[in-house]
Amino acid sequence: MSEANVYPSYRTARMRWLPPVPAHWNEQRAKTFFREVDERSKTGQEELLSVSHLTGVTPRSQKNVTMFKAASYVGSKLSQPGDIVINTLWAWMAALGASRHVGIVSPAYGVYRPHRADSFNPAYLDYLLRTRAYVAEYIGRSTGIRSSRLRLYPNQFLDIALLQPPRPEQDQIVAYLRAQDAHIARLIKAKRDLIALMAEQRGVLAEHAIASAETEHIRFDRIVTLLATPITREPETTYTPIGMFNRGRGIFHKPPTEGKHLGDSTFFRIENGDLIFSGQFAWEGAVAVATTEDDGCIASHRYPIAKCMLDAVTPEYLYTFFLSKAGDLLLNHHSRGAAGRNRPLNPRSLLKEKIPVPPLHLQREVTDFYHEEQSVRREIEKEIALIREYRDRQIADVVTGQVDVRGWVPGPDDVVTEEDLAALGGDEEIDTDGEEDDGDD
Repeated sequence: MSEANVYPSYRTARMRWLPPVPAHWNEQRAKTFFREVDERSKTGQEELLSVSHLTGVTPRSQKNVTMFKAASYVGSKLSQPGDIVINTLWAWMAALGASRHVGIVSPAYGVYRPHRADSFNPAYLDYLLRTRAYVAEYIGRSTGIRSSRLRLYPNQFLDIALLQPPRPEQDQIVAYLRAQDAHIARLIKAKRDLIALMAEQRGVLAEHAIASAETEHIRFDRIVTLLATPITREPETTYTPIGMFNRGRGIFHKPPTEGKHLGDSTFFRIENGDLIFSGQFAWEGAVAVATTEDDGCIASHRYPIAKCMLDAVTPEYLYTFFLSKAGDLLLNHHSRGAAGRNRPLNPRSLLKEKIPVPPLHLQREVTDFYHEEQSVRREIEKEIALIREYRDRQIADVVTGQVDVRGWVPGPDDVVTEEDLAALGGDEEIDTDGEEDDGDD
């Protein structure tokens, strides 16, 4: 770091995880700037807001993640622009942010309103509060019986020291970081587009296979069996439950949990090659093939697990079929429900449907391409993770004053659009608004 982009003088920060900060920046406990508010919706008709570890507080309608929809949102907490909203249960994962919207959030969330509207640029706070230093402070101040159930209560949050640069510096920091974010988001989108292209090519391969004169239409229960034997849960044994993304984006692992803390659900052990459906959101393409990384994990009864008869069908072909238009129609037809987006899959009726089954050699072409695609996806995900790590370091350096951007002037390429910034969420984003135990994302 050159002398030109650091501040003239620094002091020791009050918050223990922070490096030395610019001497002229204010630093006071959060309660100096914010108060907890608990205003409730009388109609439940306001915009439903989502809280993400990547994108902060945004309208739920803008998200590509699944959630359980409540029958009514009357009694939800109201949030205004400038409020800090914290998912009390997921603060340890940085599921919080400063809202730019009028809307409603879960009654279990913490909502904190500024005493003075001009004390902070909400976007500056949004960056600051999700830095690793602050997340470490949330973890240290949270309480719970295990790491995945840590809760950050209002008295603890309001006791945390917040950095407050002069407002013009906050505005400049936000302008600089948004410009950098736009560059980063465009790079991430380009890499994701390659993954999407390969998925499209795999779909074309499957269509060609189905068009074969040798393709048969066979009842689903003739080529798969549903896993019916649950695990015998051991109280002291640690298990790794799974969740699923929609739109065929795969499986994610929830925090390892001892058997005695798994709740009341029945669980089933996953093996490599299993075809797994989300019982609640299969109609949104929540289908996946288990990999070696998922081998030994567990899925609740809400995730029907199909074992393929490999002499007749490959799981990779079936996965591709169920993400096609024809497969999507079947999953939607067998997913019924009256409560908004809560449409549980009926696996028993799905098993009676006839599925196009091409010759195995054509299915294996789809399978081979699938594994090539997954290899490329893993490399791209590693690259995106490194890009995100660079972004996190850059944000931390700027919002804590390790880099002075007061003299920064935007160039012709520093154009920022909300469409560009949307790529900062996406495939890596885990929704924290769904059900605690078995919800999908």
